[in-house]
Amino acid sequence: MSYTDAELTTLLDDLESDHAERKESWNGGSPDTGRQAVCAFANDLPDHRKPGILFVGAKDDGTPSRLVITDALLRTLADIKTDGNILPPPSILVEKRTLKGAEMAIVTVLPSDAPPVKYKGRICVRFGPRHGIATAQDERILSEKRRYRDIPFDVQPLPSSDLSALSRVVFEQEYLPNAFAADVLVANDRSYEQRLSACRMIAAVSNPVPTILGMLVLGISPRDWLPGHYAQFLRINGTTYSDPIVDEAVIDGSLAQIIRRLDEKIEAHNRMQVDITSGDLERRTAPYPKVALQQLIRNAVMHRTYENTNTPVRVCWFNDRIEIVNPGGPYGAVTAANFGQPGITDYRNPNIAEAMKVMGFVQRFGVGIQTARAELAKNGNPPPVFQVEPTIILATVRRRP
Repeated sequence: MSYTDAELTTLLDDLESDHAERKESWNGGSPDTGRQAVCAFANDLPDHRKPGILFVGAKDDGTPSRLVITDALLRTLADIKTDGNILPPPSILVEKRTLKGAEMAIVTVLPSDAPPVKYKGRICVRFGPRHGIATAQDERILSEKRRYRDIPFDVQPLPSSDLSALSRVVFEQEYLPNAFAADVLVANDRSYEQRLSACRMIAAVSNPVPTILGMLVLGISPRDWLPGHYAQFLRINGTTYSDPIVDEAVIDGSLAQIIRRLDEKIEAHNRMQVDITSGDLERRTAPYPKVALQQLIRNAVMHRTYENTNTPVRVCWFNDRIEIVNPGGPYGAVTAANFGQPGITDYRNPNIAEAMKVMGFVQRFGVGIQTARAELAKNGNPPPVFQVEPTIILATVRRRP
């Protein structure tokens, strides 16, 4: 939904509105308070079910500040969606409009289908023209709103499971301290179930059934409930699947356990090469840059599908290449034609993406493939090749010559 100029002007002048925020510039504290506003608009605690608007280039009284709206500023504002500070990533539209005879940057924020939304571990909400941190009652309202919307697959409940299938130790000692700011955890007195619900690990406090996300992140034995939740690693001494297998592993467990064990396999097989003949100094290089492999493997884990398939993520390491298979084709705005293009991203599993960010496996959204390409080029490897099919994506990385 995009507002007309007349509607935006009305919002600009309504100083008591709880779905409009004004910033004279994007300097000083504005990026922080502006993101708080975006988070609050996405949560839509008053249940307007209408977009909130962040005006950049407007004073508090609604008059233009005459800020020059550059392409660089618009790109910076667009990065609010993917910089990983607001989780799950908000749905926003950034554009330049002329209001009251002056240019302004307009950030339109759609209400989230999966609240509560957090900014740096805090659930931001609005009370009239002011914003604040959600109370336990606010969190309950937001969680209930999520139950009555079409929710993504990754937060649908597993009705035959119960809380005993989740690890409370992992949640309270590993996940929760990273999901919420320390002062928020100290200040509140929420129950175990309320905290699980706020992190989407269970359907609701009144219905404490683990969600698919909860099972993947905290499950004691998640593969019992989600048979496709594992990774297969093969190290083949040759260049074809018929050549001898020298290392094979079926890796299951929680999401973090799978990612960490795949990291261990990368370390074990990516042996450093030492060159002492090409120059005066010893030169050490790896056949593959570790960061590139991590980005591509974690992309596969994040974007795979769990619906109607028991196929694992596969990493096949040959003598001349590595093949990474993701059992899930392009999704949403991503197509076979635009796959891998900068700025083109969508999330089949937005809450799994958030969890990976919380656990430190993702630093920023939407840049994994670009990072992999840059690291491969820096190491002297050919660029990755992607085969994009309706139900799988195959990434092939060639060994450094």
